[in-house]
Amino acid sequence: MTEASHGSSFRTLESLVTEEDLKGKRVLIRVDFNVPLEEGPGGLQVGDDTRIRAALPTLKRLLNAGATLFLVSHLGRPKGAPEDAYRMDPVAARLSQLLGAEVRYQATDGPAGAQQQRFVAAAPAGSVTLLENSRFDSRETKNDPAMARVLASYADYYVNDAFGAAHRAHATTEAVARLLPSAAGQLMTAELQALKRLTDQPDRPFVVVLGGAKVSDKLGVIESLLSQADAIIIGGAMAYTFELAKGGSVGGSLVEPDLADTAERILASAEERGVKLLLPPDSVCAQSIAAGVETRVFPSGAIPDGWLGLDVGPRAVELFSRELAGARTVFWNGPLGVFETAPFDAGTTAIAKVVAGLDAYTVVGGGDSIAALTATGLQDQIDHVSTGGGASLEFVEGVALPGVTALEAN
Repeated sequence: MTEASHGSSFRTLESLVTEEDLKGKRVLIRVDFNVPLEEGPGGLQVGDDTRIRAALPTLKRLLNAGATLFLVSHLGRPKGAPEDAYRMDPVAARLSQLLGAEVRYQATDGPAGAQQQRFVAAAPAGSVTLLENSRFDSRETKNDPAMARVLASYADYYVNDAFGAAHRAHATTEAVARLLPSAAGQLMTAELQALKRLTDQPDRPFVVVLGGAKVSDKLGVIESLLSQADAIIIGGAMAYTFELAKGGSVGGSLVEPDLADTAERILASAEERGVKLLLPPDSVCAQSIAAGVETRVFPSGAIPDGWLGLDVGPRAVELFSRELAGARTVFWNGPLGVFETAPFDAGTTAIAKVVAGLDAYTVVGGGDSIAALTATGLQDQIDHVSTGGGASLEFVEGVALPGVTALEAN
């Protein structure tokens, strides 16, 4: 057994079964193929295949051992019924290219319906089948045991390699794991081991960089990290809620006024504990979010009415870079500005370059943070790029992840 977070233990692929025993066996694998889609020459196609590539080591290992694979994932947010915009065929096509082998797929009403069951039953030995979007079935998010029983009937073993969905107690992540001999895949195992280095006596100084729009999304992890980190750098729109709490003016910036008291309490707690909590001293501002608009730099606590703070400013980049320079462990989650619209990506890109160049143990999670690394070609210079944004935050916060807990006893 392998030690997991917070003192628990989970079963790894190696401890579940030997490779000799996999020959001729059927394996149900929960993957995280919730990837962005975009219009291409022939219709929808995968826009960023990072999450698909991350699953390849587990898939190839099982295939090389002679197993027959059935993959299940959600994609987007369909409302418990089929929606053509969220069908898995673009994912099947990209996975087929990456594996260099056919990936069987059939558009159905969901992964556990009668049509899907017939398609699964017809799978040749050694093949790869991608099931339909798990959220086409309303029972998925209800962690329904009846849906899990159908999925369990497809296979001899269950492997969860979807760390990005491990914080959800769903039929494909939790209920089915209790019905089959189950284990964590290689990606899941790597994620848990990497994040453990943050929670279990990290090398110090330990510096955390948190971005994104809302304090409410990161509240739990901020409060938890006050007892773990040496410094917490806060960027993105959530910095303006802290500026508001300090009595500053933030113009039209995105802010959560109802959390100003909470932000004030966090600031006081950080000071009391001797944890540096760094906010951007200046911000790149505009009157609207669009490429080519006029921009000005204002102090983050003195943004005029009609102007929006949309990225950390040059003084903020200098301050944050100086703090990161001495770090021995870094955890970064969330963009520091409206990254998807230039020029408001500059701060996030600058910090990405700094983090990539550090002589430290570095972990980056969250889609926009990863996109910044990918855009600058720096992802290979990070020790661990986490595919699970919300899951990695909850792990670091100390929350038990249902998809991991389900692997502990089975």
